[in-house]
Amino acid sequence: MRNGGTRRRPSPRAVVWLLVAALPWLPSASFAGTLPPNIVFILIDDMGFADLSVTGNTMVETRNIDRIAAEGLLMTQFYVASPICSPSRVAFTTGNFPSRHGINSCLATREHNAARDMVDFLDPQVPTLGRTLRSAGYATAHVGKWHMGGGRDVGDAPLPAAYGFDESLVAFEGLGERLLPIEDSLSDLSEALGQGPTTRVNWRELAPAYVDRSIEFMRRNHDRPFYLQLWLNDVHSPWAPSYAMVKEQFDSHPGGHQQRFNAMLVHVDRQIGRLMDALDELGLAGNTLVLVTSDNGPTIWHSYYTEAFGPPPGDPGPYRGRKGSLYEGGIRMPLIVRWPGKVSAGRVDDTSIVSAIDFLPTLAAIADAEFAAGQVDGENASDALLGRGFERKDRLFWEYGRNAEHYVLPRDAHELSPNVAVRDGRYKLLVNADGSRVELYDIANDPGETDNLADRTPAVADELVRSALEWRAGLPGREALLAGKDR
Repeated sequence: MRNGGTRRRPSPRAVVWLLVAALPWLPSASFAGTLPPNIVFILIDDMGFADLSVTGNTMVETRNIDRIAAEGLLMTQFYVASPICSPSRVAFTTGNFPSRHGINSCLATREHNAARDMVDFLDPQVPTLGRTLRSAGYATAHVGKWHMGGGRDVGDAPLPAAYGFDESLVAFEGLGERLLPIEDSLSDLSEALGQGPTTRVNWRELAPAYVDRSIEFMRRNHDRPFYLQLWLNDVHSPWAPSYAMVKEQFDSHPGGHQQRFNAMLVHVDRQIGRLMDALDELGLAGNTLVLVTSDNGPTIWHSYYTEAFGPPPGDPGPYRGRKGSLYEGGIRMPLIVRWPGKVSAGRVDDTSIVSAIDFLPTLAAIADAEFAAGQVDGENASDALLGRGFERKDRLFWEYGRNAEHYVLPRDAHELSPNVAVRDGRYKLLVNADGSRVELYDIANDPGETDNLADRTPAVADELVRSALEWRAGLPGREALLAGKDR
């Protein structure tokens, strides 16, 4: 057991109802706003499904995120489009499966990108969520981790402005104005690229600075609809809290990586609380849609397994796999949605299958923004957010790694998945791109992916293998995408 005891993990539904009962007030059932809603999208880097106390963490409390869930909706069958950072973010941005844009793993150096059959940055000409909302009159800002191009030796990537953001403040995995951690090699490389002003800060100063900028943006745009992306990377290693932050967690874990992880998780939760307080103070909470999730499962760096402090921190909950795995623990995340008067408080949705690729069409529908529906893979899932019932029409697909040059793979063989997957209703199938290692799971009854049904339900398995491999075969490679840009 992670906590060294036998305490049973509370269900998300039970935790949400306990939180609702403790609230001093609930949002009204009616919505009187006349403007399109403001939208705040908070993405937390490398946070596992059960790292929030609302989803099962019994070591520390994430009180502010839990309150957002209690005042809104917790979706438990939400999927990101990749078990690693760059492609996951591309899906949120474009409404597409990220491999369509030549990004199937973590963007790194030019040499590594080419070896993984990837482009160096997301094509700025593709439809984007930022540009879609800006065309509908929204003020737009990206604050925090970018990681869709720029950094290391890639100095010619477009700035976030090219993707529809009026302003931005990023980190070392992006260009433009950015905050760079002190004594960090990737920050040194970023600073040498130029392409915008840089400020060096301690790791633990990133989240407060990003939230400060976010509050400033909301204050300046309080009289018009705005879209704010706050993508925090503090829960990602190296977890560098102050001594006081660690000391506060002495009772949460005996020490090591998990203790420092806990400290940064609580730190991020408090900064999100500051943002939510600012929405209240500005009188914007009633007409602001807030979404909170993670980009992929918890970290899996191999070095953690060899050190005295034990395995990597972070908790995928009841699911198999972590970051770098297409099993549920790498791609299934909680999605928390709050919109007073529109999203019913205290609701848990265990049935709607919603994906990161749905963000663009869903938020465009909510904002009454136009977009080219034929250019996105995602579906309008606004009915799921608003409690009207949502049944997915199309299958979901995943690819992690085009070849052997994966960025990171699990050390534990039990968590090492095939590199292609498809979800169709109750079933999920995984298979390697060469057709080997077929695994079929009834996710509705076996969310932990323990019972491979491929041999017992061959008709279902064969159909999903065919579908997954046809989808995989239709994805463009690096050379095709680069040739298309030259025309």
